[in-house]
Amino acid sequence: MTEYYDLGFAKVEIQEDFLKNTIAEGFLVTPEHNKLLLEFVKKYFNNKPFVYISNRVNSYSVDPTIYHETTKIDNLIGLAVVSKNHRQQRLTELESKFFQKRIKYFKNMNKALEWKNELLEKNIGF
Repeated sequence: MTEYYDLGFAKVEIQEDFLKNTIAEGFLVTPEHNKLLLEFVKKYFNNKPFVYISNRVNSYSVDPTIYHETTKIDNLIGLAVVSKNHRQQRLTELESKFFQKRIKYFKNMNKALEWKNELLEKNIGF
C-alpha cells in the first residue's frame, strides 16, 4: 500500500508502517496542521505501530506545542528527521526536549528507513 497526498503546504506519503511528510519551503506548521496528521493516523494506522518521517528538504518552522500533542499518538513509536543540512541535527536535539518519544536525525532516507525497521521489530508485541 502506498498513498500520496499533496496538501499544498505538504506532500504526504503513506506506506504500510510509516508516514513521510515533506513540508513546503517557508511554511509555519501549527497545531491545526497537526490535526491533519491525526486524520491520516486514524485512517491508515488505526492502533498499528508506525514511524513518522520528517523529510526536511525545505526550510520551514514548527510551533513547538505540536510535539506535545504528537507525543500523545499512542501508536507512533518514533520520529525520524531526514536532512542533509547539519543545522537540522542540532534542531532535532532541541526538538527532543519537547517530543517524549524516540526521535533521531539522519542524513539520508535509507538510514531513516533502517532505523524505522529496527523500532518496529522491537515493538512486535505492540
